[in-house]
Amino acid sequence: MVRPDIAAAAGAERRLEELGIALPPPPTPFGAYVEGVRIGRLLFLSGMLPVIDRKPQFIGRLGGELTAEQGYQAAELAARSALAAIRQELGSLDKVTGIAKLGVYIATQGDFREHPKVADGASELLLKVFGAEMLSGRVVLGVASLPLGLPVEVELVVEIAD
Repeated sequence: MVRPDIAAAAGAERRLEELGIALPPPPTPFGAYVEGVRIGRLLFLSGMLPVIDRKPQFIGRLGGELTAEQGYQAAELAARSALAAIRQELGSLDKVTGIAKLGVYIATQGDFREHPKVADGASELLLKVFGAEMLSGRVVLGVASLPLGLPVEVELVVEIAD
């Protein structure tokens, strides 16, 4: 966990560097959509997936082929892709002034119950990068399937500086 004094003192880009967190290349769409849309001071990201260079890093459902720990890793990777998309759109993560919404969609077997543990992969990455003062509420949903057979999809809406 990031100490509050460190989080408050450093910008998001600096924290990434200090923590040794590498971002994947910015994602590219798998269909007829864009990765992000800016409306006023909000940036709405399309669903982010645990892929690198369009290659899935995890396949399957939680509680079936994948464990909660693998789901956590998939959610963290999808959140890293979201950060890469934000950086590409804005030029710097330091332009983010707030997190308006975090949604985590998890492909599960019917009896899977560890949704919060999986979603923490995305939440804890955002906590490390932006600090506790920017954490938002979140929505976590279990679903029957996600694109490309992936286990997790992360939705993010951020507030940005003028």
